[in-house]
Amino acid sequence: MSASSALKVLVVDDSNTIRRSAEIFLKQGGHEVLLADDGFDALAKINDYLPNLIFCDILMPRLDGYQTCAIIKRNARFSNIPVVMLSSKDGVFDKARGRMVGSQDYLTKPFTKDQLLQAVQQFGANINGVS
Repeated sequence: MSASSALKVLVVDDSNTIRRSAEIFLKQGGHEVLLADDGFDALAKINDYLPNLIFCDILMPRLDGYQTCAIIKRNARFSNIPVVMLSSKDGVFDKARGRMVGSQDYLTKPFTKDQLLQAVQQFGANINGVS
């Protein structure tokens, strides 16, 4: 991937370990990384930085991933930003619920570097050039 295809990726997870490993993988893939530790933090960062793609954990305190995704998708300014849900559970129900609130995909934790970068390539490609 060329430098021009570097994307701004927001990783929302209350686990410092998950945030750090995602940050390392994404930076190795040449992307700019923003980190948020809960839904409220994420919403502030989305507003300030308009990321190209969001990875969002489901189980978080205060505002869970489904609520966070629903708020993002209801806002006309952010509704085009792809959201990929992150969960330690690989459940059909969770995937369906994620789609209901507008998420594009679902990654099960722990994810690999390849899985993460594959998702970025898949969903990030659709939005290059969108401001």
